[in-house]
Amino acid sequence: MNKMKFFKRLLSGFLWVLVILCSLIITPRIWSALNPDKPPVGYHFLAATYLAVGVGLEQMINKIPDVPSDIQEFKNIEYKNINGKSLQLDIYKPKNLNKAAPLLVFIHGGGWRNGDRADYLVYLVAFAKKGYMTATVSYRFLKDGPYPACVEDITDAVQWFYKNGETYGYDPDRIALIGGSAGAYLALLAGYDWKRKGSLADSLAPIIPNHHIKAVVDIYGPADFTTEFSRTNSTVTGFMGKSFEEAPELYLEASPIHYLNKHNPPTMILHGSSDEIVPISQSDLLKSRLDSLGVPNIYYKVPLSPHTMDIIKRVNTFSEAKMTAFFEKYL
Repeated sequence: MNKMKFFKRLLSGFLWVLVILCSLIITPRIWSALNPDKPPVGYHFLAATYLAVGVGLEQMINKIPDVPSDIQEFKNIEYKNINGKSLQLDIYKPKNLNKAAPLLVFIHGGGWRNGDRADYLVYLVAFAKKGYMTATVSYRFLKDGPYPACVEDITDAVQWFYKNGETYGYDPDRIALIGGSAGAYLALLAGYDWKRKGSLADSLAPIIPNHHIKAVVDIYGPADFTTEFSRTNSTVTGFMGKSFEEAPELYLEASPIHYLNKHNPPTMILHGSSDEIVPISQSDLLKSRLDSLGVPNIYYKVPLSPHTMDIIKRVNTFSEAKMTAFFEKYL
């Protein structure tokens, strides 16, 4: 009899746990349905996120969407060759363009160690279908050299874009840089006019005057390498090639926040509050400094979402919609 009571209590407890778990998994979708204009709520943990995908509550984005026939692709364009390594970019152009369009340049992440310029194809195609020209850029990884190698590459890519607008049909005075994670870091530095001092730089392109980036979108990127997070983060210290104690001035030079001034382009920030790779405090700090300088900016904190949050379709749809409004306003 006592065993029966024990098993009943055990079963009852299990059912209550199941009910609570199901309620927690369903709640984010209910919230989004009731508040479509607010940032979607996540699941805090990656495991819970993938569980929601597994049971059909969430969908992953299609990372390799088909390119529609009305969008022209320009693939594998070499913008730079450094020590025999070809660095390339791809451009996507609506075929029905009758005047120069704004250009959106997407920069992939991967911790400065890996990644592919096709990683953001979902955005490249989506925005090309909206009438923008889009592009994506490759850069050197850590195995090819630590900081500032990839920063110089993106800086050179920007100079290439300034020079080639007439050739491809975009307006070089209406260029936005968009990146995720390490790519967001590169977008911020290039958008905020990073300049590498010294004679050892691998930057090949001359600076073209009278052109400036018009807007920057930072998707969960690091902004300040002088903070405690960056000083002790193995990904950051590996990228820098030296510890903070060895070269504090280098960490300052490598920080996008170091280049902030009142003339910086309008900036949009998207960051999940449960990001375990790049703490949301990095975006909080960037937002605070932009506000203090009077730089136009908009910041979307995505509750309980982890790093790479926009791989989930619901978050990706929200991010695309907010970026669209941002580009309509500033480009």
